[in-house]
Amino acid sequence: MPDQTPVPQAFPGDGSSRVRLVAETETEISADFVAALLRDQHPDLAGLPLAFGARGWDNQLWRLGDDLAVRLPWATTDADELLRKEHALLPALAPRLPLPIPTPLRLGEPSDRFPHPWLITTWVPGTPADRDPVTRLEAASTLSAFLSTLHGTAADGVPAGRHKRGGDLADTSEGFDFFFEDAVKRGLLPNPGAVRAVWDEAVTAPKWTGPPVWLHGDLHPANLLTRDGDLCGVIDFGDTCAGDPACDLAAAWHVLPDGGLDLFHRGYTPGADAASLLRARGWAVTKALACLIIGDNGVHGRPGGKPSWGPPASAALRRLTS
Repeated sequence: MPDQTPVPQAFPGDGSSRVRLVAETETEISADFVAALLRDQHPDLAGLPLAFGARGWDNQLWRLGDDLAVRLPWATTDADELLRKEHALLPALAPRLPLPIPTPLRLGEPSDRFPHPWLITTWVPGTPADRDPVTRLEAASTLSAFLSTLHGTAADGVPAGRHKRGGDLADTSEGFDFFFEDAVKRGLLPNPGAVRAVWDEAVTAPKWTGPPVWLHGDLHPANLLTRDGDLCGVIDFGDTCAGDPACDLAAAWHVLPDGGLDLFHRGYTPGADAASLLRARGWAVTKALACLIIGDNGVHGRPGGKPSWGPPASAALRRLTS
């Protein structure tokens, strides 16, 4: 049975049940507003209790009853496209995965009340790993089993990654430089030379020559759920794409406790060669820099930041440079 406790699935909110959409409209979203959307388009669900769940990077989340969730764009113009992609791809992908994911069940269409698509999905219980870190080494096997299953050859029509995720690592050099220089200016890196060395080695590794595989595309601690020290779910598949598996393998440095990396690499099938692990380190160091900056004081014009992102990013950089 699903956990009955309303636990945020994405990122910690600000404790408020009213969050302003800042992308294209000034719609103020509340429980009454979400209930009205349900009455308009899915009236059979409108009587279920609603509770604010979380404010994510692209979407905010409302728990609907015990087993469902409502996801609505609130902060980026990309969110509409990402929600439609999840609705199209995840129902076929979810049944074969060994960890639960939020499976889209219904699509809400743009309307006069709310000019964006929105989703009704399954609720996945757990706490994001940036707030409840993984502590058990068994999580290495959990993560390797999930990615071994996910990383099958992608079906025709699965898109390439947003922000070049899953593509040629060298094509993301501009992003690394941006985050690296910002982190240095902020004084967030005890040893900038060691961080730069990880990237310089990774970017010279041989490119991926296998077929494009299914990727989550944005695996970091806030998108991995935990319970009792182990992983129990994966969320936020808006960046699902096809490409180089190294992009997802990077998550091991971010989420696993010390001592888990070797267990993860041994458990991952069909296995990752030396070049893939080097590329994975490159993806991991860029993600760590981005999360470190967001944890410090936001990025890309976002107010504030997500302080819980900082400690796991620092831990990932320590592992990468040790």
